[in-house]
Amino acid sequence: MSEIVASEIRAGRGDRLRCRGWRQEALLRLLENNLEVAERPDDLVVYAAHAKVARDHESLARIIDALKRLGDAETLVVQSGKPIAVFPTHERAPAVVMASGNLVGRWATPESFYAHEEQGLIAWGGLTAGAWQYIGSQGVIQGTYETFAAVAREHFDGTLAGRLVVSAGLGGMSAAQPLAVAQMLGGVLVCAEVDGEKLERRRADGYLERTTADVGEAIAWGRAAAAERRAISIGVHANTVDVLEALVTAGLTPDVVTDLTAAHDLRYGYVPVGTDLAEAERLRESDPAQLMERGRQGVRRHIQAMLELRERGAVVFDYGNNIRPQAAEAGLPEALTIDVFTTRYLRPLFCRGIGPFRWICLSGDEADQAVLDDLCVELFADEPRVTTWIDLARRHIPNQGLPARIAWLGNGERARFAVAANAAVRDGRVSAPVAFTRDHMDPGAMTHPYIITEAMRDGSDAVADWPLLNAMLLTASMADLVAVHAGGGGYAGYSLSAGVTVVADGSDAADERLERTLSADTGLGVLRHADAGYEDAIDEARRTGLGLHHDERQAG
Repeated sequence: MSEIVASEIRAGRGDRLRCRGWRQEALLRLLENNLEVAERPDDLVVYAAHAKVARDHESLARIIDALKRLGDAETLVVQSGKPIAVFPTHERAPAVVMASGNLVGRWATPESFYAHEEQGLIAWGGLTAGAWQYIGSQGVIQGTYETFAAVAREHFDGTLAGRLVVSAGLGGMSAAQPLAVAQMLGGVLVCAEVDGEKLERRRADGYLERTTADVGEAIAWGRAAAAERRAISIGVHANTVDVLEALVTAGLTPDVVTDLTAAHDLRYGYVPVGTDLAEAERLRESDPAQLMERGRQGVRRHIQAMLELRERGAVVFDYGNNIRPQAAEAGLPEALTIDVFTTRYLRPLFCRGIGPFRWICLSGDEADQAVLDDLCVELFADEPRVTTWIDLARRHIPNQGLPARIAWLGNGERARFAVAANAAVRDGRVSAPVAFTRDHMDPGAMTHPYIITEAMRDGSDAVADWPLLNAMLLTASMADLVAVHAGGGGYAGYSLSAGVTVVADGSDAADERLERTLSADTGLGVLRHADAGYEDAIDEARRTGLGLHHDERQAG
């Protein structure tokens, strides 16, 4: 088997197959696409400092080889990024099933995860990295937009114009913030980033309009733009703690404060205040315990500043990077009084089964993306949530890797659109098959008591049955890939999630897979929230006939 240089991998494009069918080819292209848009491809790290596409380079090569050989009635089994076997199944079975980062309860700690990882026994797949479903920064952009749009509606009469937002992080996922806040919602963003190369890359890519290494200058630029109601995104090469503490000391209060640094992992992600990148890298290898202790003190100062700014009137929320629990464990229990974005702003959407749905054009042709954008607008012409978003996405979001789109579609909507797209593949309006997937942070696919399931109405925050049921149901519904991922590294013990990919290859069989899989996926999400007592979810279940108590075929 020839050696693979991960940083040289580009996703396959066009209509030439290297595999035995389009289902297998689609999954291979998605794996390649993850590496094409990865933050550190030679380390197999796709995003979030530690989320890997495969366990090691040998495993990557063996996965690629297995996908090329995989038959239509076979299933590849992958354990934490390592291929285990190909089993004879049947033509309607998933082509790939995988589980990543899962440890038994008492052993699901960061220390235990790192120990298993160092022995080569486990890897963290993140959410979409290990399941080959990541599509670059655009993969979270609508969720970022929806969150900040909800902030604008609740607190600022529907607009961020003239509002100063302070945040941090410009990595693979957090880089969506400048697009959402400034370009799409007309606000002012000052965003800290400790990695100067990453900062300049975002500026060169058009995500940021201005950059500086002077905290005072960045704040002054932001305040001036807000006063003029002029939208702008500003990147500052600094630790976010320095930015927040400068605001506190100067008595300045932004309108909104949040954070998207890699605070979930104090060993591999978060860079503590007072520690530069080079020193953090040295400590990561020579003294990880000291680095993590510095990280604990850093997140504590980080959250203390956020709490002070909240007290002064800023809208402050946790953006799902686990920074509040980290600070609470470092001796600041008040950290958990900060709202998390999902509970505060997105749960009404989850109750309707609405979440981050994605499609990827396997041809690599942007003309196919344009056809699907038009189709989406046509199908949901009466739904501003969809039509407004597609217009914004077309104008503001650059493609990374294979042309892809994300749209927050809900119960019934995903299956309807995917089946229509499959018809477009069948009749040639779209030149090659399309892969449909979603973020793991979806209504029925994730348990994380500090993010997506915090403060559930019935107290079921930590019940992890739902993502397990989701994965089993998706397998029974004939999805092409099904994954079960647990939090790894600093996330160890905090979450469990399920991922899914289904391929629209123009066939009648794909119609059935798409309809059944995507309907089951969103339907379970609605029922998860209906079971917890949310009126919107109960209403959606009644409207669409979901759940046993809506089955009119019961015996009299």
